[in-house]
Order: sequence, then C-alpha cells, then structure tokens
Amino acid sequence: MNTFMAKKENVKRNWYIVDAEDKVLGRMLTTVSRVLQGKHKPEYTPHVDVGDFVIITNASKVKLTGKKMDEKIHYYVTGFQSGLRKRMVGKTLETAPEKVFNRSVKRMLPRSRLGKAMLRKLKIYAGTEHPHQAQQPKELIIRN
Repeated sequence: MNTFMAKKENVKRNWYIVDAEDKVLGRMLTTVSRVLQGKHKPEYTPHVDVGDFVIITNASKVKLTGKKMDEKIHYYVTGFQSGLRKRMVGKTLETAPEKVFNRSVKRMLPRSRLGKAMLRKLKIYAGTEHPHQAQQPKELIIRN
C-alpha cells in the first residue's frame, strides 16, 4: 500500500465565505487557518498547498472576549530610529479591521513561502459587500 501525496497540478480549490458578525475572533480564525492550509481535506499533504480560498465579511463587527478591546496591544516598527509604536486592538478594529485578521491568521500559518501563498488566498472585507460572487462561495460553518 502506497502513501498518497497530492500534486499541485491536481488540487481542486473551493471558495468559502464566513460572516464574522458576533463571532469570537480567535475561535473563528483557527477554523479559517485550517481551511487555508487544507487540513480539512483527506488529501492534505504538508509540503503542497492544497487549501481553499476564504472570504471574510463584516470584519469590523467581530467580538473579542474579556478586556482585549481595551487592554491588548499590537506593536509595530516604523523603520526609523525609536520607531516602536503601539496601538490598542480596539482602535485598530475601528480603523482597519483587515490588519487584525491578517496578522492573526499569518501567525497561525507556516513561516515559509508556502505560508505566504496560503495567506494570499484569504480575502477580508470590513462590510458585507465583496467582489467574489462569480466564484459562488459556499458558507463555512464556524461553531462558537
């Protein structure tokens, strides 16, 4: 009996859509990262990108548990001397919710070229509108 290894030419990619309204951020994104990696498929192969595309809508209406909106801090560096800056997650969610989602999912994926390719399949939108209707995305069920 031989072990099955997927080939990138034979991978069939599906499109999924997730409505982030009133969902807990971390719990939702763990499921999304598994779909991006392809771990939900029986033909999962670690060295081949077999994952699917995911569209996240209503990103600005996501929930954070506890006091994370007021106390959790994201640090970033501007590139200049003494350029370390910090910003509360609640403020970032108001101005650019895509950054919070992108940062969280990126840290759940492999740190390699393969992880960057997986991250490109994630599409995040603050509102309900998205330009991917032609792909006929299926709804991804996420349990809270």
